[in-house]
Amino acid sequence: MPEVVPGTFLFCDVMTPALLTAPKLNTSSAEALNRDCFCRTLNRERLREQLEHDPSLQGLMDNISQTRPYLFSSTVVFLSGQMQRQICATVAAIERVAALPGYQAQALARADGIARRAWGPLGVCMGYDFHLNAHGPQLIEINTNAGGLLLNAALARAQETCCDELDWAFSSPTRRDTLRQGVFDMFATEWRLQRGDAPWRNVLIVDSTPDSQYLAPEFELFRQLFTQHGLQTHIADPGELHWQGGQLLYQGTPVDMVYNRLTDFYLQEPAQLALRLAHEAGAVVLTPHPRAHALLADKRNLIALSQDEQLAAWGASAADRQLLGQNVPSTRLVTQAHAEALWAQRRELFFKPVAGYGAKAAYRGDKLTRRVWSDILAGDFVAQALVPPSARMVEVDGVPTDLKFDIRAYTYAGQVQLLAARMYTGQTTNFRTLGGGFAPVIAVPELGEP
Repeated sequence: MPEVVPGTFLFCDVMTPALLTAPKLNTSSAEALNRDCFCRTLNRERLREQLEHDPSLQGLMDNISQTRPYLFSSTVVFLSGQMQRQICATVAAIERVAALPGYQAQALARADGIARRAWGPLGVCMGYDFHLNAHGPQLIEINTNAGGLLLNAALARAQETCCDELDWAFSSPTRRDTLRQGVFDMFATEWRLQRGDAPWRNVLIVDSTPDSQYLAPEFELFRQLFTQHGLQTHIADPGELHWQGGQLLYQGTPVDMVYNRLTDFYLQEPAQLALRLAHEAGAVVLTPHPRAHALLADKRNLIALSQDEQLAAWGASAADRQLLGQNVPSTRLVTQAHAEALWAQRRELFFKPVAGYGAKAAYRGDKLTRRVWSDILAGDFVAQALVPPSARMVEVDGVPTDLKFDIRAYTYAGQVQLLAARMYTGQTTNFRTLGGGFAPVIAVPELGEP
């Protein structure tokens, strides 16, 4: 694999020992802060400035407030420094395992043939989602084209302290300034991995009916980012693309790079045909791409990542196997042969479609009906050991309210760029919860850490 040095970023800060004895708020641990801190740290005018820093983005904040009122939480989530380090180490271990020939052979054997195309790019905007428990971070799923990276970058820069005990968390205005450049550098690395020193002229951000997508505001942030670096940038539906004369065309112009936000991961739908043909021919730099999904985001990979003997047979190191054994919950394929046993154990399991995304058609086993169970048996599902999410206490309309949260690690080339939380109520993550939504993550070191 070529050497890749992407920009890296973590919204993590170090607590000073003096603050550990603050009398008004228990700051001794992330758990205590998540339980006891009711601070509203989001400065909405500062968020407006971050989202609308370019004149072309004027009105974006009003659009979000009107159409996506639960996109951003007004507070932060706290994470222990040890959890942060384990998340980073687990991501790196998974990507080392995913590079092993034996692992790749089994993952690609069950994927659409287009996933065997390897043109060099690694895949931008990977997302590793974790729940937390006493044993450490527990990997729930891996996502290609994980949404929210630039939205969370803006959100992180719009926070302010609202009590003396949390001054440490918001003391450095420069700590988050490198992420936007790091995001662009990630795409520039993808370009060089496939095209070398060839001139890079344009980027197309592609999703089905992009204006209707819930995270459509982020497309505008990416458009502005690419434009700022001198690239012609458009947002388009895949049906607007044409494959002609060995080139992928948009409005008659050859496309250099496609930032892929599609959830048809193998480009099998008719509307994706032009893009599929261009990717098969290597005529466009497509990122993330089908190979990244097959090697990492297909839910069946969770089965392999939780099987120690198989990992050993493929040559995974003892250290990586230990990490994955601690942080990847046991996962099995749902089959008719194991239906009776899985039904009996359903209350300790979570069921997910192998090609699902965004928690669609995912079910807690203790909520299953017989009708839904029959649908699961008829489909392609995995059963993962249930890991309940952690809780963050917030104030909603003056009432203390427990919200669930997960932690998303945005990554590139096995390195974590940003940690963010998603707060919610219900079975799975959503953006329909009063007080919920994306939230920045602050790492709290343990006692005795420098």
